[in-house]
Amino acid sequence: MVKFLIGVAPLALIASGASAQTLPAQAVVAGVATDPVAADPTPVDGEQTSASGDVVVLGFGQSRQVQTITAADLGRLTPGTSPLKAISKLPGVNFQASDPFGAYEWSTRISLRGFNQNQLGFTLDGVPLGDMSYGPTNGLHISRAIISENLAATSVAQGAGALGTASTSNLGGTIQFTSRAPSDVAGLAASGTYGSNDTIRAFVRADSGDLGGGLKGTISYAYLTTDKWKGFGSQRQHQANAKLVKDFGDRGSITGFVNFSDRRENDYQDLSYDIIRRRGLYNDNITNDYPLAVRLAKIANNQAAAAVYQRANGSLNGFSAPYAGVGLSYPQNVTLDDGYYDAAGLRRDYLGGIIFDAKLTDSLSLTSTSYYHHNKGQGSWITPYSPTMLGAPNADGTPITNPTPLSFRTTEYSLDRAGTIAKLGLTTGANRLELTGWYESNTLHQARRLYGMTDTATPNRDARDFQRNPMSTAWNGKYDTETLQYSVGDTLDIGQLTINGGWKGMRVRNQANLLAGTLARGKIQSQDWFLPQVGAVLHLGNQAEVFASYTENMRAFIAAATAPPFSISQAAFNAVANTVRPEKSKTAEGGVRYRTGGLQLSAVGYYIDFSDRLLTYSIGTAIQGLPPTLNNVGGVESYGAEVSAFYRLTPAFSALASYSYNHATYQQTVRDGSGNLLAEKGRYVVDTPQNMVKGELVYDDSRFFGRVGADYMSKRYFTYLNDQSVAGRVLVDASIGYRFPEAWGGFAIEGSVTNLTDKRYISTIGSGGFTASDPNGTAQTLLAGAPRQWFVTLKKGF
Repeated sequence: MVKFLIGVAPLALIASGASAQTLPAQAVVAGVATDPVAADPTPVDGEQTSASGDVVVLGFGQSRQVQTITAADLGRLTPGTSPLKAISKLPGVNFQASDPFGAYEWSTRISLRGFNQNQLGFTLDGVPLGDMSYGPTNGLHISRAIISENLAATSVAQGAGALGTASTSNLGGTIQFTSRAPSDVAGLAASGTYGSNDTIRAFVRADSGDLGGGLKGTISYAYLTTDKWKGFGSQRQHQANAKLVKDFGDRGSITGFVNFSDRRENDYQDLSYDIIRRRGLYNDNITNDYPLAVRLAKIANNQAAAAVYQRANGSLNGFSAPYAGVGLSYPQNVTLDDGYYDAAGLRRDYLGGIIFDAKLTDSLSLTSTSYYHHNKGQGSWITPYSPTMLGAPNADGTPITNPTPLSFRTTEYSLDRAGTIAKLGLTTGANRLELTGWYESNTLHQARRLYGMTDTATPNRDARDFQRNPMSTAWNGKYDTETLQYSVGDTLDIGQLTINGGWKGMRVRNQANLLAGTLARGKIQSQDWFLPQVGAVLHLGNQAEVFASYTENMRAFIAAATAPPFSISQAAFNAVANTVRPEKSKTAEGGVRYRTGGLQLSAVGYYIDFSDRLLTYSIGTAIQGLPPTLNNVGGVESYGAEVSAFYRLTPAFSALASYSYNHATYQQTVRDGSGNLLAEKGRYVVDTPQNMVKGELVYDDSRFFGRVGADYMSKRYFTYLNDQSVAGRVLVDASIGYRFPEAWGGFAIEGSVTNLTDKRYISTIGSGGFTASDPNGTAQTLLAGAPRQWFVTLKKGF
């Protein structure tokens, strides 16, 4: 526990937009108020409420671009859909996933205005989720942090997050998730879904109602199992959430919560253009045929074995499609990477905390959030590149006498982090002062190990099980991160004009202690005690407003074996530890908002200066044999515009549309020590579409309801030199349903379809990282998008 002693200066400090003003997302949504510690239960003037109780907010009253979706928006999507997919309809949001739910973490990617997921900030009820990386190093993904039905709202700050946001990675924006509070009325809600690929999902939530004296609680459980839409394997998740609130009325509340998730998923295979050309877009791992995987590994690793097969068969026609008829040219026609046997991701998380919200006086408030998160994780890949050694241990510890040229490779995680966030607010007349402090201690154990496989008809290890008795350890380390952040902010409301601003400061200390292997160990620090923000909103009557803001942010280094600066060699780390700088950004944006009747409009323009971009490459020539190092390679310039429109034509019928333009280019030409071109000034930033157009039509008259949404995205580059890209695409989703009267049981039935037009496309790019150039199309870093999928859901109590 860290104590903060704060002295208040007697002047109106100019503070940041959203830390000092209540986000519109934190209003009463879908008939259920959000947590009192994060919300003001009074809707903003002019918000439009539909028959189903949703609140549509385009950020009115904010000095930054802030937009929100509500529980009602999530409720129109297939149950279990990631809230990240739900916000993909907002301007500036680039979301990709290769599954229909947007929950398959290896493929899930989100970016805002050219900043990738690792450069954004994410919180749940103020609790930091880190950068939500696939490999858990400093947080966890929202798909595991909470069941999607238990979210009340999701707010997106496309350019810069709130001043007091608990994040050290929000260079390019913040996504804040707000959970539902327990209901004042006892009740039971449940739903069941069945659909494509034998998808089964069940959800149940029980609310105690007010038990007296403001004590109320809720508990819920969700289960998902689905077969992969291509290849073989399944994806399964158990989740449980519990929350208990003691409400003291005007004096505040105490909230306790515990969330659990156990997710195990077989992976889809990463593709390259070369694989797609030879094997097709829907090529996948060969999890259904272990003997074939063994044969492919034997032939690839032993040309004598290939000759035996050729003499016996005339060619390699003994293989099943698509590996038949490849002859002795196997290394060219079928590579080791065309079809691995299997891969999987395992994540088990516990997240708990307690929130104290106290109104000390009529003008002074204090909020304190303490949390703890534990993760056990494993990334599995059965690799043909490392054969099993004779005598390697089996899962039960017995020696393997029939080794295969395959082995079971893992990346293993054990994460424990705990922290406290405290916010003190003082309101004096037209002035609102806020002081925040955040401390977190994070310990990560991470290892890369190999486990033995047997040459048998069936595999001796399952990719969806945590493994025991390794054959060898490539590296094993303990990584500690200590985070200290504070902010000082103020809002001055003088009627027609609201001015807000302030600054934050942070220090992040990283330490690596390597127990095995040759990766780097040592210490490094990210520190900046003054990162300013300033903003203003000018209200032009009750219908229009003009806003502008300026923000500076820094992304701290990460302590992990799978991310720089500790993923490089000791020599390389020693060379840069005292000179490499953390990435920084400066964001300026401004725009207008307008509303009249059922119409809401928003338009914003922005400029971003992203500096000290980090890239790993060799600084010496090949003959020198110097290891790759982490380098600051200049910056990125981004500018663009976003336009949004929401229109409620009737109480039951509404439309939402948005257009985004983003021009993001590298500002320096970069070459490695051998003179090879790695990046060139003026080239476009990878995975950043220049144009996005999104639209949605919603009908809901309290009985019949339906939705159709379309999402266009222009081409995206996946090489720094822009010599390879994926084409633009339009995706369409739709749903329709009916709510039966209470006399008939009060059930609702809904049918939904994703990718309605059955578009064949590439969704995620960069799954295997980005390269400078890919002239032959061999970079295995693409994932195919899911074809048309259908689902039927029966609900009660929603």
